[in-house]
Amino acid sequence: MVVRWNHVFVLTLLFLSASALSRAVHGGDDKDRDNEKNSKEMSVTYDGRSLIINGKREIIFSGSIHYPRAPPDDWDDLIERAKEGGLNCIQTYVFWNLHEPVKGKFDFSGDKDIVKFMKKIGEHGLWATLRIGPFAQAEWNHGGLPYWLKHEPGIVFRTDNPAWKRLMGDWVTKVVNLMKENKLFASQGGPIILSQIENEYDHVKAAFKASGESYVKWAGEFAISLGTGVPWVMCKAKNAPGDVINACNGRNCADTFHGPNAPTKPKLWTENWTAQFRIFGDSPSQRAAEDIAHSVAHWFTKNGSHVNYYMYHGGSNYGRNAAAFVTTRYYDDAPLDEFGLIREPKWGHLRDLHYAITLSRKALLEGRYNFQSFGPTLEGVWFEGNEKGICAAFLRNNDTHHSQTINFKGKDILLPKKSVSILPDCQTVVFNTDMIISQHSARFFNRSEKANKNLKWEMTSEIVPINGTHFHKKPVEQFLMARDESDYLWYTTSIELDILDLPTRTWLHPVLEVISLGHSMCVFVNGQFVGTQHGIKRSYSYTFSLPIRLNEGINNLAFLGTTVGMPDSGAYQEHRYTGLRNVIVKGLASGDLDLSVNGYHHTIGLDGEKLKLFTEEGAKKVKWVPSNKGIGPALTWYKTYFDAPEGENPLAIFMENMTKGMIWVNGKSIGRYWSSFLTEYGKSSQSEYHIPRAFLKPKDNLLVIFDEAGGLIETVEIRTVNRDTICSFIGEHYPPWVESWKQDDKEMMEVVEDPKIEARLECHNKKVITVVENAAFGSPWGTCGLYKHGNCTVQVNKIVEELCLGKESCEVPVDRKVLLRDQKVDPCPNMTPKFLAIQVKCAKKD
Repeated sequence: MVVRWNHVFVLTLLFLSASALSRAVHGGDDKDRDNEKNSKEMSVTYDGRSLIINGKREIIFSGSIHYPRAPPDDWDDLIERAKEGGLNCIQTYVFWNLHEPVKGKFDFSGDKDIVKFMKKIGEHGLWATLRIGPFAQAEWNHGGLPYWLKHEPGIVFRTDNPAWKRLMGDWVTKVVNLMKENKLFASQGGPIILSQIENEYDHVKAAFKASGESYVKWAGEFAISLGTGVPWVMCKAKNAPGDVINACNGRNCADTFHGPNAPTKPKLWTENWTAQFRIFGDSPSQRAAEDIAHSVAHWFTKNGSHVNYYMYHGGSNYGRNAAAFVTTRYYDDAPLDEFGLIREPKWGHLRDLHYAITLSRKALLEGRYNFQSFGPTLEGVWFEGNEKGICAAFLRNNDTHHSQTINFKGKDILLPKKSVSILPDCQTVVFNTDMIISQHSARFFNRSEKANKNLKWEMTSEIVPINGTHFHKKPVEQFLMARDESDYLWYTTSIELDILDLPTRTWLHPVLEVISLGHSMCVFVNGQFVGTQHGIKRSYSYTFSLPIRLNEGINNLAFLGTTVGMPDSGAYQEHRYTGLRNVIVKGLASGDLDLSVNGYHHTIGLDGEKLKLFTEEGAKKVKWVPSNKGIGPALTWYKTYFDAPEGENPLAIFMENMTKGMIWVNGKSIGRYWSSFLTEYGKSSQSEYHIPRAFLKPKDNLLVIFDEAGGLIETVEIRTVNRDTICSFIGEHYPPWVESWKQDDKEMMEVVEDPKIEARLECHNKKVITVVENAAFGSPWGTCGLYKHGNCTVQVNKIVEELCLGKESCEVPVDRKVLLRDQKVDPCPNMTPKFLAIQVKCAKKD
């Protein structure tokens, strides 16, 4: 049943912004619920239906935001945008190697200040899930485990091993005690309502057999013994013991999760992947907002009561934090992109989904479950309460190609292909997962005139070593030798040849064959760069083979082995290998020369790293010269100074024409780059790298780049990033905006009388609509920034300009009477439904 509100209240609500209304509802049912989140000694329990917080059943909409993947200056904005997107919980891992890189030496400061991050979540009125692990994976270096663990006597990671359990237990206890000391668990009045022990253990359990089973039991019992006062979860752990809740990770947990391992445990979805993380050499990977929304709506029809989006904001893998071959940009396709900008329509469509489910809350959590099949791909699930009017329905069409109509409770309802319609009163469709009412946006990178003005690049080069600090007959495995102190390890050796060893034909050259276990390598012969080679994520190993020029007498061979992060997953993670394996010189007159036991000098890291050339003090320790035009030499350090760009938009550095290396701004690493590793489309996996504004001063910012194989430094530039192009694409058969309704204890009510479908546009950051770039009604098609006219389209720019120009937000009715007012006749009267496509530009007021 739908009840209309009185006109006075309607007029009041019209003055509320969409985001304010969203916050009022999505943060909780009312102010009391927000106050409860900040009250003392909050109880968190559960049963087979849901989490129960302070005696109330709760639906949890959660999103992953990892504190070290964004500067602390950005935490407030990210958390607030998540809240505006309808979330009531934030999830994060705790990264052990971030906080204890050296055994016994802890760091919880700056971007490592997890206490501050947890407190901020609470200050914004949200709950939190803390994934202590300590194994994280998370495409993070070594899966979050400190490197020094590999050298603990007798240790085997993540199994019933005394050394592992002792050290892992000490770390988990330290984290729990840190949270307790700061009163961060909900039982103490803090935001943390769930904690996680271990992570996706089913992936490795079979490798450890009985020891794996006993370890899982020990880990769960150990976690419970810590007395946090909140439940513990294990994701992807079918045998989660006792009161520990086993949870699902994946794209479609409604179909893949076999359910909790006890009827007393609720269905929790700890990772709903909003996209896919990227690896160097990978093509773009996206996941449509419609698909995510469908998966969540379907999950709630299976008695789900909790969902977490992994990631909600991916951020950046600064420094050397990325796992093997993982790009610096992390989950950029999340609802908040790498730069923290709102990615539409994903952010808005999920916000509207959360609102629709919240409208259905009472029936979902208290009503009786009902199911009806309407055909091979059609089904309805509804929850009906004992009180009159308490009913919510989820109607699903699983046909991936065709829309279909069903009759539900005496009413014909159109279900688009692969979609779920939500009817919070079992009568009114307020949301469909395939019909996007929220706006769209397009991202653009623009050259900063201020930052790029008079850039003067200088350079200095690494010296290729002949000797090293460690000598061994054979090449030593790189992880073992470098101990995760640097991505780089030099292997150097030499051979002495006489005239009879060299080929007699002048055009015939010996071939150098290098066998490596990964990840990449630069090769030098007598100090000259001869080439580079690399493996791929699926197979780190590779063979480098290239003709070389050798001289009579001593020839020095140098191999710069490079790792691109440590592996982050799998059983027996402590036994992983990489680096130089063997060297053979083929085609000599005296025969092939096997150098596997020739004797190798090893040097950890680059001279520039040790001198800290990326800092002001370090840069003074070497001589810099003006950079060359064209392709630069291998192993070159570049530096310049730039002023902070104009405006407030996020920043990026364009690196497409460089090769591989690392970037620092004012001494802080913004991560690895690898522009020369192309996808099958001939493009770099990542061309732009995020420079947080928090890293900058107003003027004279030091920018240092290390490039391995010779790039075009003059093409590097600083760019600003915006999503100022916003769009709407909406059909006249779509339902009105979901926030046209509100639910009280018993009835769903209209916020506006007789809701109509409208295209809604809203600029962010106090910008206004300055240009209507395109507005077409009929059969337009395409994506935001690239809309095209169909075979019957009417331009309606003038109408949209009248409604929207100069405003922060506007609504355009999807109504033929309004949109065709300037037409004598409808040029396509038989076209049904028609679509409205609008594209506008936002900018600051003059």
